[in-house]
Amino acid sequence: MRTYSFLTQIFFSLSFIISFARALNNGISVELIHRDSLKSPFHQPTQNKYQHVVNALRRSINRVNHFYKDSLTNTPKSTVISDSSEYLMSYSVGTPPFHVLGIVDTGSDIVWLQCEPCEECYNQTTPIFNPSKSSSYKNIPCTSRLCNSCSKQNSCEYTIKYGDQSHSKGDLSLETLTLDSNTGNLVSFPNTTIGCGHSNTGMFPGASSGIVGLGNGALSLMKQLETTIGEKFSYCLVPYTPKSNTSSILNFGDAAVVSGDGVVSTPIVIKNPPTFYFLTLEAFSVGNQRIEFRGSSSGGDEGNIIIDSGTTLTLLPSDIYTNLESAVAELVKLKRVDDPGQFLNLCYSLTSDEYDFPIITAHFQGADVKLESISSFVSVADDIVCLAFQSSKIGTIFGNLAQQNLLVGYDLQKKTVSFKPTDCTKLNSM
Repeated sequence: MRTYSFLTQIFFSLSFIISFARALNNGISVELIHRDSLKSPFHQPTQNKYQHVVNALRRSINRVNHFYKDSLTNTPKSTVISDSSEYLMSYSVGTPPFHVLGIVDTGSDIVWLQCEPCEECYNQTTPIFNPSKSSSYKNIPCTSRLCNSCSKQNSCEYTIKYGDQSHSKGDLSLETLTLDSNTGNLVSFPNTTIGCGHSNTGMFPGASSGIVGLGNGALSLMKQLETTIGEKFSYCLVPYTPKSNTSSILNFGDAAVVSGDGVVSTPIVIKNPPTFYFLTLEAFSVGNQRIEFRGSSSGGDEGNIIIDSGTTLTLLPSDIYTNLESAVAELVKLKRVDDPGQFLNLCYSLTSDEYDFPIITAHFQGADVKLESISSFVSVADDIVCLAFQSSKIGTIFGNLAQQNLLVGYDLQKKTVSFKPTDCTKLNSM
């Protein structure tokens, strides 16, 4: 068993707590709370919105440095640094239900949490799960087809190692996972495979208890719940505004279907590692200029870009980025300035919200996705905005800034990702 994980970090250092869920036929919808909003326990009133931006960019860049390093062992392994965690999901495990907060990870194949007894645990400020107090907890035996590593106690074990040498190790187990419905009823999923971590180290947020994997791998939560909610999930990311209580939405199952006018879809390409969601990006266009991926250093092969709701920026090969930056610079008639944080290259002085930035279109295979200015430029200081793309020598990622105000749906059965222009602020009244 092999799990590749990257801890997500949504727009502007977004961390989310899934605070409620509701059953919609065979689907569930949940509220995503911005890390920096007034609803979040991680809200830091002393920080301004630009400090949040800088922190998010720093974490994003650090994480991507480990993004494409494969881990070739037979136990779950992560390729990222642990302090880049940005999503939290509120759920319960066990019988009776025990409430925990887990980091949502769209590139992980496993759900794990800190468990008593702790041989070595990071400083978790919330209570730690004790499996001995749950009547539904069962260790997976070494004879199980799920098991590739066996402990001295003759039970299946897992090990996750992160790029900064942080780790989690413990028992691979079966347990009941529970979400709250909007009516107050509990929606339970028995016999969910989880990792019960007894040895865990790293720079994880104090309130969080572990990882909730939503990737495309066999042990991710999506795959495990496919017979209950289907192999579909979607999200709609609300543009960030400081001190906002407006929340984004994450949907599962029937609630995640993206349909209606304006929907475009592109194939998911299965590559190594299979956990990640690879798409094929053919070109960008700005005005009348089209920047082809063919002939670039990354080539025009299928599956040449990863879509990631956790990476802040969109990362491109250096030649593609250079051509895109030049095309944008030709059309934007504003004064060029430097990024105070020295993260982004193309920045402008903007003293008014009225400027009409050019639309950038991402031409995926079979799907043209238009990026309005809110999805392609980011404010990094008072009166300074920058192009939210960056040159990368490591790989190509379609980040979450580019996905704002888009309903993005993943259908793992059809192997497609769909996009629909949507005012995400109007979807949060669930």
